[in-house]
Amino acid sequence: MAKKKTAAERRRRAAEMREQRLKLERRRKVLNIAGVSAAAALVLGLLAFAVFMEIRSRIIPGLEEFEVGSYQHVDVGERVDYAQSPSVGGDHWAYWQNCGVYPEAVTPELGVHSLEHGAVWINYAPDLAQDQVDALVDMYSPGDYLLITPHDDLDAPIVASSWGRQITAETADDEALQRFVALYERGTDVPEPGAACSGAVSATESVVEEGLETGDMGFLGGGGPMDDGSGADTGADEDQDAEGDAADDEERADEESGNEEDAAASDAPAEE
Repeated sequence: MAKKKTAAERRRRAAEMREQRLKLERRRKVLNIAGVSAAAALVLGLLAFAVFMEIRSRIIPGLEEFEVGSYQHVDVGERVDYAQSPSVGGDHWAYWQNCGVYPEAVTPELGVHSLEHGAVWINYAPDLAQDQVDALVDMYSPGDYLLITPHDDLDAPIVASSWGRQITAETADDEALQRFVALYERGTDVPEPGAACSGAVSATESVVEEGLETGDMGFLGGGGPMDDGSGADTGADEDQDAEGDAADDEERADEESGNEEDAAASDAPAEE
């Protein structure tokens, strides 16, 4: 009788242990599922936050967008009647305004060409407080695609333009202005992304006007147009073409000289 009781106890104990193992396995599965779900929720949450921040960065209060029609080169000195002032794009001269900070207004037809290369053009009212002007100047670092200039007859103390876009601001630390510059400086959705914003014209509008009146085109820096409408600097290509032409002329001269010597040798009487 005692043996049967012991065997029954062993079976009961074994059953209890199996049940305990099953409970532990079920608990581990639940924990694993909960962990994976939490990790997935965290990843999805981070992705959603990143998407939200990206969308937020591109939603700039007060941003105006414009359709730019023609943006061809016109002759230096020809004036373009822009739909906006300051302009956000359009026809322009074949030279661009070097990016940087200017104490006076610059020529619109030059500034628009800089916009075409991906620059942001910040214009401010001449009576803007000096501390605000200084804050705008501090936004520029050498190499930046920023034009910072005074401008008469603005609708706001500060007007920033990129190709096809414009925003106004009351102060230099305006969050919308800062986001506009961060998003569109060196813009890629422009006709000539990556083209230069240096090596061209540094003259202010008054200097350009004087040069046009006197016929002194030195403000252009000499040479022909800076690009051919595709954003490529053609100066080097013209030099290479000139060198190639000179080499071709020299080669043709050598060939003609060689032909004359051969002809002279064939005409000479043979020695006996």
